[in-house]
This record gives sequence, C-alpha cells and structure tokens, in this order.
Amino acid sequence: MTLQVPDRLISVFEEEELKGFSRSMAELQWLLVILAILYFFIPIRPIINIDAMIVTMVCYTVLVMVFRYLNFHTRETRWKLAIETWVMITFITTILWHTGMVESPLLNLYLLVIIACAITQGKVMTLLEVALIACCYLYMGYQTYSVEVLSPETFTMLMAKFSPFLLVAYVTSMLASDIKLAKNKITVMSQTDELTGLLNLRAFNTILEKEVAVAQRYSTPYTVLMIDVDGLKQVNDHFGHTTGSRLVKIVASSLKNCVRDSDVLARYGGDEFVVLMPQTRREQAQIAAERIRAAIDHTSFDMNGIRVATTVSVGIASFPDPVSEPEAVLDKADVALYKSKQSGRNKVTYYNKSLEVVTAFA
Repeated sequence: MTLQVPDRLISVFEEEELKGFSRSMAELQWLLVILAILYFFIPIRPIINIDAMIVTMVCYTVLVMVFRYLNFHTRETRWKLAIETWVMITFITTILWHTGMVESPLLNLYLLVIIACAITQGKVMTLLEVALIACCYLYMGYQTYSVEVLSPETFTMLMAKFSPFLLVAYVTSMLASDIKLAKNKITVMSQTDELTGLLNLRAFNTILEKEVAVAQRYSTPYTVLMIDVDGLKQVNDHFGHTTGSRLVKIVASSLKNCVRDSDVLARYGGDEFVVLMPQTRREQAQIAAERIRAAIDHTSFDMNGIRVATTVSVGIASFPDPVSEPEAVLDKADVALYKSKQSGRNKVTYYNKSLEVVTAFA
C-alpha cells in the first residue's frame, strides 16, 4: 500500500520550505548591499557616477526593507522569491554599470542570483534568469566595446568570462533537483506509517495544528473521528501478530474507501486510527462514522480455514458544536471513543456538550 500525501500536508511542507528559502534570500540581499558598500569605500576601479551609485544602494536597501519587513507579502510564494531575484539582477546590473560594466570586479555578484534561483526556482526559471543576465551582460559589453563586440576575438573573450555563470547554473540546478528529490522521499517516509501506508501521528498532528489555527481565526467547523479496532489483542494472541498486522491493513484499506478526498486519515496508534474532517459539522460526521462502522463490520478474511473478522468503535467530536474550544476536539473525540468501548464496542459515539456527557447511538 502506497501513501497518497494529501494536498493539505504538501502545502504545509511547501510553506515551511518557502520560509527557509525566504530567510536565505534575505541574507543574500543584505550581502549584496554590504559588498556594494565595501566597494564604494574601497574601489578597485574608479566609480563612474558616485551619486548614481549612492542612489542605487539607498533605493535597493529601502525596497528590501519595505518588501520584506513591512508585511508586503504575509505569505511566502515562489513568485515572490522570483520577483526578488529579478530585483537583485536589476540592482547588480546598475552597480556594474557604474563600476566598469563587463570589466567591473563586482561581475561575479551575478553568481549569487544564479545560485539562489537554482535552489528556489528550479531549472526552467534558472535558465530564464541566466538568459536575462546574459542579455544584460552583452548589452554592457556593447556599451564598452561598441561594434567590436561582434568581432570573433571580443565576443569569444566575453563568452569566456560568462561561461562560469552557465556552468554554475547547470551544476547548481542539477544538484538542487537531486537534493529536492531525495528530500521528498525522506519526507514521505518520515510522514508514513510503514504497515498501512497511511499518514502517521506526526504528519496528522502537523495538519491538525493548521486546522486548529484556521478554526480559531475564522471559526470554521471541523470534526475529528477516533476509531479503534475491536479485539485486535485477541487476534494477536490467538493467530499471531502477522495476522493482526494483516487485519490492521485491511481495516486501513476499508477506511480509505470510506473517507472523502478532503478528509485526512492517519494511523494514530497500534489499533487506533483518526480522521480529520475539515468544514464538517457533527451531523455529517455521524453519517460518515456510521458508514465506516458498517463497512468494517462486514470485513473479514480467511486464516487457515478460520474466518477472521473485527468491528470498530468510533468517537466523534466537532467544533464549534458541541466543543467550543478548537484545540480540545481531539481529546473530546478520544473521550467519546472510550465511551463506545465501554458500551460494548461496535458503536458510534459523539461528545454531547449540552449534557456534558458522552451519548452513544447505534
């Protein structure tokens, strides 16, 4: 059984990754400013237009502060990172224009942009940005050498200087792609229950935290189902743990067939599963829970001529009715599950806020 990672979990990972990229991009931006300032005070070649260089550095610094620190974008996106790299190219090109153009000692600053783009944007965007840098470079070459830029000697010399940029773009893009592929595999493995292929508790808690935060901010409803496999210990004792594991896998498969694509199903523990149902109120969840209970009740398999079957007990809790605190929904669902098991198992139970007791129904 293979894991189908929910879009909700993918977006969580993507958001965390983009936050890391954004922090690195901020460091690169300030590094560019610092290097430009150092060159301004300790120039290797004469600065053509001192006033223009000062204005460029001030404008770029202000732009970085406004764009990054004044909540211009509250949510990180790859487009935001791409725009930042385009602004970096503009800043570097302007600085080069005033410090010697293609002969400027600061020409290698383009490497910072190429590496940042390769890591954060992928191969296609990196190639586009390298093409943009090449256009800027050739235009400055034309301004420096005029029509001689088209002569074989001059053009070859310019391309020889530019070839390291192409090499860095190619190698960094390949390495970034391989690293991303390996990271994705490791991420999936770390978020997957080995036996069932479902999400594990760590992955579920990550998604639940986001759902609780959304519920707290916007008061959107959500429901949690806690599901316990009845009699798994007896199956393990009588038939062995291999049979018990097979039973758990069959239950997991049945659960996958019963939940919606928008629901988040995970293995909570040895014989427990949990379902997060976003935008779902108690009434809808009760119907789904009863469907799950009935489906498992009709599930069985043959073990050496003996029919092995099981049932499940289900606990339900919903926000905002009856649970008024979104972070308490999981605990209330667990309380409801305990009542289901106390009441004879193979039952669906919901936490009733108005009575402050757990009410069971079959």
